[in-house]
Amino acid sequence: MITVSLAGAGKSVIWYDNLSIVRVHELMLLASSAIIEDIRILQKSGLASLAFFYCDFRDDQKKDRRQLLSSLLVQLSEQSDAYSAILSKFYEAHLRGSQQSYASDNDLANCLKDMLKLPGQAAVHIVIDALDECPVTTGLVFTRKKVLELLEELVNLHIPNLRICVTSRPEADIVDVLENVAFCSVSLHGESGQVQDIAEYVRSFVHTSREMRRWKAADKQLVIDELTNKADGMCVIHATITHFAS
Repeated sequence: MITVSLAGAGKSVIWYDNLSIVRVHELMLLASSAIIEDIRILQKSGLASLAFFYCDFRDDQKKDRRQLLSSLLVQLSEQSDAYSAILSKFYEAHLRGSQQSYASDNDLANCLKDMLKLPGQAAVHIVIDALDECPVTTGLVFTRKKVLELLEELVNLHIPNLRICVTSRPEADIVDVLENVAFCSVSLHGESGQVQDIAEYVRSFVHTSREMRRWKAADKQLVIDELTNKADGMCVIHATITHFAS
């Protein structure tokens, strides 16, 4: 089974400038962290392998297909001797004498596919957080399109023990791709429970933050009201794809 989740209530990052909010990103970091913690329980019992990648537009190492692939390969190889052997063989294949030849993005993708296709391994869980922070373009390269194409390729492998979870704002290009591979999708836009949870989290953060301790009560309430109102305009899509082993 492969699960793809798009969450407009995404990462929770709040910036302040002269005691005013200058940007609010979505409040999904807690949710993606909870998913990872649940998978870690299975991982500790030997029932799952876990690899996750946090996209960040401010960090050149966390926003493109190549960095995503490199991260997933390293993480998976650390959890399985068989995966490690595949990566070692891949590394050796790209050595020429004392110099290392260049491995293309496609080479890295094929190495990952070789790992995922390997029989007799625990279920593989891949979590990609804040996909919308991967830029649409970087120079002349369609960066986010390449990441989305990779996700499509992985889904089309039809591997029964592969699970993929993606969190993102519902950007049109992202929704177009992921909805096409979805068995079903559910929008949680405007759900009272979601909005209430976000409001409680914001309220707790505001009243316990050391940086905001000296803020006026009116300013704190403004933060709570503004973030809660913005949260009410966010959207969550949950899509599930199920493949049956042959």
